[in-house]
Amino acid sequence: MDLESITLKVCDIGRSTGHYLLEQQRLIRGRDIELKEEHNFVTYVDRHAEKLIVDELSRILPGSGFLAEEGTGGQSDGEVIWIIDPLDGTTNYIHGIPLFAISIALMVEKQVVAGVVYEPNRDECFYAWKGSHAFLNERVINVSSAETLQNSLIVTGFPYKRDDVLEPYIGLLKGFLQRTQDLRRLGSAATDLAYVAAGRFEGFYEIGLNPWDVAAGSLIIRQAGGHVTDFFGGQDFLFGQSLVASNTLIHNEMIGVIGKYFNKN
Repeated sequence: MDLESITLKVCDIGRSTGHYLLEQQRLIRGRDIELKEEHNFVTYVDRHAEKLIVDELSRILPGSGFLAEEGTGGQSDGEVIWIIDPLDGTTNYIHGIPLFAISIALMVEKQVVAGVVYEPNRDECFYAWKGSHAFLNERVINVSSAETLQNSLIVTGFPYKRDDVLEPYIGLLKGFLQRTQDLRRLGSAATDLAYVAAGRFEGFYEIGLNPWDVAAGSLIIRQAGGHVTDFFGGQDFLFGQSLVASNTLIHNEMIGVIGKYFNKN
């Protein structure tokens, strides 16, 4: 399997889908927005963008399966699976906030081997494949070199679907605010991860995530020299719903802070 060729084709799919998202953003109206569950919106744009992506990916690797946020493609088992979020940051999108992304990852035999995150507003395509460097629009990127939390800018997201963890999560927010340069909340986990890979943030943490939020970005970070784990330092971040990503140098510090508010039991 030629992962480089596949990844570059996926970049093209990301860009073309991104153009569609920007075109439709000018046309979308309140009646087009549905509430899937509390705080979780979906539009015809999400669904159509996902179909466009699935159709194109099916041509690259016929017979592959799909794990997609809106359920397009049906099959989600097998040795070769695409993991797709056609619009990560829907709330930003429907409010006209210019930060959202398309996230596409390829998983072979339960290992993510290629990932693409495309942010249409800045025309930035972040990508990597197993054994490669990480790239931003053909330029090699690396994580930052900050050695301590005190010198770090951290990004996070809010667990709006997890009322059971809100109280410790707010405590954790305070814990990081006291130990870092500052915190940001952008509203798109895929973009957050890509920005860590590019050295714009030193670290990212969030709970309540899905595989399509993190599969592509986590690979890109690793290929950029970073480190990704779950909240407890393990590797159950793809399906375990908690993730910590960093430039590697501050990872243990981040896990230490998280451990003050969350424990495995």
